[in-house]
Amino acid sequence: MFSFLEKYTSPFKLNKAGIMGMNRRNISYIGRYNSRKLFPLVDNKLKTKRIAQQAGATVPELIGVISEQHSVPSIHEMVKDWPGFVIKPAQGSGGKGILVVTSNKDGVYKKPSGSEVSKQDVERHITNTLAGLFSLGGKNDVAVVENLIQFDDVFDGFSYEGVPDIRVIVFKGYPVMAMMRLSTAASDGKANLHQGAVGVGIDISTGKALRAVQFNRPIEHHPDTGRLLSELVVPHWELLLTLAASAWEMTGLGYLGTDMVLDKEKGPMVLELNARPGLAIQIANGCGLLPRLRHIEALGETATPTTPAERVAYVSKHFHGTNTPGHKY
Repeated sequence: MFSFLEKYTSPFKLNKAGIMGMNRRNISYIGRYNSRKLFPLVDNKLKTKRIAQQAGATVPELIGVISEQHSVPSIHEMVKDWPGFVIKPAQGSGGKGILVVTSNKDGVYKKPSGSEVSKQDVERHITNTLAGLFSLGGKNDVAVVENLIQFDDVFDGFSYEGVPDIRVIVFKGYPVMAMMRLSTAASDGKANLHQGAVGVGIDISTGKALRAVQFNRPIEHHPDTGRLLSELVVPHWELLLTLAASAWEMTGLGYLGTDMVLDKEKGPMVLELNARPGLAIQIANGCGLLPRLRHIEALGETATPTTPAERVAYVSKHFHGTNTPGHKY
């Protein structure tokens, strides 16, 4: 089978299909709609957590922060009463440096795969985090320790040994394209497409699966569980999209990616926000971003609905499946 982009053999055909490349993204959307002074709000996960909470959004519970090398051994006392936890760099990107511990019993840590992680390994991971090994620009960082998310039972079989998340591209407050990222054995329980997670394009109007890819190749079943991916339907879809749309008000960023999860008890949560979201979402959806971005631009400033809920209602009405009004593929 051929990947989505292999159908298009020239820049002209790519443009006609509405596929947005990195240069167009950087210049026409990130550069134009995202003020550089706002980047620290989303480049630092602690700042993102604070602004999301101030806006009334639910976020994963913070267990603690380790910011000094001499405090590294304190991690074991910090997490001793937590059955599972996640350690991540505050300024990491692309899923780098995230350590997920799903079992913590009598000081024995286990990853989603069931393999053990020694106390020394955990301390070494935090030391590397503080040194900036996983951070944007290699700058010194802090280690954020969060409670493990308990993903909704509706996703049983759709993800392997990890929490599935939902990426939504939000432009001028409108959610324009979405995908779900599902962990696999290849991705070591992480929802990272480059490491082998499955990307499932989600119909922005219904929350239902459109198509699925792994390593940019179309697939029909989850590679580890065998679950038919076309059966995936995201619950609480309107609420989740409204939360994503509100990231515009939270940050002031005109073009961003919102990463969310569905917790079994707390519902939709803001996991991260990204001022430079990747472009693989187009492959997962089987359509380009440009027609939808241009559609929103054509509305003009005066036509912008005032609330996140109104903007969600607008895209639910106008963006169905892979179609955008007025665009011919």
